[in-house]
Amino acid sequence: MIKPATSHSGGCQCGAVRYEVKGALRGVINCHCSMCQRLHGIFGAYTKITDADLSLIEDRGLTWYNSSNTARRGFCRECGASMFWQPAGFATTSIAAGTLDHTIGLKTIGHIYTAEKSNFYEISDNLPQYPGSVSGTLDRSST
Repeated sequence: MIKPATSHSGGCQCGAVRYEVKGALRGVINCHCSMCQRLHGIFGAYTKITDADLSLIEDRGLTWYNSSNTARRGFCRECGASMFWQPAGFATTSIAAGTLDHTIGLKTIGHIYTAEKSNFYEISDNLPQYPGSVSGTLDRSST
């Protein structure tokens, strides 16, 4: 985790979704699952916080959809930016790291769902890789 700042802020490209986070952000996990590939064009890079630490400042563009039986995803219906991932039954939200206004101190800590990774790129760092989630199972609560 990076050291807690007073707050972290972020939003979509057009400004129709803005948020603020209080407290520490988890390091970034790159998710190589097939859903993230379709949403992001390659893989999803997500940090994670507790729901209690997330405040929506502007949500006029925010749309949620159930991407599976175990999670939902939030995106901006105005500009299409993929913003959030929320697992069912957990009080956490994963935030697409690229939507943060400032990422100083935030580092990638690992890769999940590497068994689903596309073959047009290689993972060339020495960070931990998991064929499923970081727990070694195929639940999606790790993103």
